[in-house]
Amino acid sequence: QVQLVESGGGLVQPGGSLRLSCVPSRNIFDFYAMGWYRQGPGKQRELVAGFTRAGTTNVADSVKGRFTISRDNAKNTVYLQMNSLKPEDTAVYYCNAADVVRGLEYWGQGTQVTVSS
Repeated sequence: QVQLVESGGGLVQPGGSLRLSCVPSRNIFDFYAMGWYRQGPGKQRELVAGFTRAGTTNVADSVKGRFTISRDNAKNTVYLQMNSLKPEDTAVYYCNAADVVRGLEYWGQGTQVTVSS
């Protein structure tokens, strides 16, 4: 069973920054793709940013220019750097990993991000 351990959420004022971290229990390159999703109050879960093993990156229009997804291969960690945060970014953020060989998808437990003054 694969585990994805997230950290870095919290309460921040509008305009502030946070960095989320996700550490999988398997090597990052075992997965076809990894990414971050979020689910705000009363909303459906949506993709925030993700990348494939080949390096293709996808970022939601709503966060483009403010959020950056990256990975540190040596630390086997995926990051989501969030800058210029807005109240509408308030959500539970989930790390996701896709294993297309086995046809499986894995989710972290979620980390709360609250943007409020």
